[in-house]
Amino acid sequence: MNETEPSEDHCPARPAWPAGGGAAGMAEVVSFDRNELCEIFGLYGRKVAGGEWRDYAIDFTAQKAVFSIYRRAAEYALYRIEKHPKLARKQGLYSVVTATGLILKRGHDLSRVIAVLDKRLKLVSG
Repeated sequence: MNETEPSEDHCPARPAWPAGGGAAGMAEVVSFDRNELCEIFGLYGRKVAGGEWRDYAIDFTAQKAVFSIYRRAAEYALYRIEKHPKLARKQGLYSVVTATGLILKRGHDLSRVIAVLDKRLKLVSG
């Protein structure tokens, strides 16, 4: 009974990661970088402070990155800020889309594209 059995590894096999850092055979994921998220969260914070927006979601896929904005947590997204690299040369990398699918603005500069959501009320004298 003093014989020892070799220990068995019950952990699932892990894939070997190449030196480049990505998994072999896996598609690259489009995401927002730190500066883009800073601009988006700056706008989001102002709207939350104003009581207009309450929740958000971020989705990253192989085709595009999407920042969805909600008025309440259980509703549909009011707006989506999308980053679509395949449209970068044609229509612009960024777009703002409404809940109905209407594209409010497209462009190459994120700050100018999301400015369409940051319209402040102006006093009109008559």
